[in-house]
Amino acid sequence: MRRGVRCVAVAFIWLTGLAIAQSVPTSLSSERKVTARVAPDYPELARRMHIRGVVKVEAVVRSNGSVKSARVLGGNPVLVDAALTAVGKWKFQPAQADTTEVVQVAFELE
Repeated sequence: MRRGVRCVAVAFIWLTGLAIAQSVPTSLSSERKVTARVAPDYPELARRMHIRGVVKVEAVVRSNGSVKSARVLGGNPVLVDAALTAVGKWKFQPAQADTTEVVQVAFELE
C-alpha cells in the first residue's frame, strides 16, 4: 500500500516537473561569471525520495554582481525552492549594467 502511494507521488512530482520545464521559455544570457557560488541545501523530501536533477534559474544580476531577483525556468518542484534560495546568495562579476543570467543548479545524491 505504502509503495503504491509512493509511486503515485513520484509520478506526480515528475510529471509536474516536466510541465514546468516545458511551459516556461528560456531567455538570453550575457554569461557573467559566478565569483561566489552557494551550494543549495538538499531538501529532506527529495533526499528521502531519492530525487535528483537540475533546476534552471533565470537571475537578474545587479551591476555590482549581487542577485536582484530569480525565477525558475524548469526543474523538479521539490528542488526549486532550494535552488532559488541558493542562487539568491550567489555573486557574479561586476558589470556596467544589470543583466539577466540563466544558470543551472544540480542536485545529486551523496
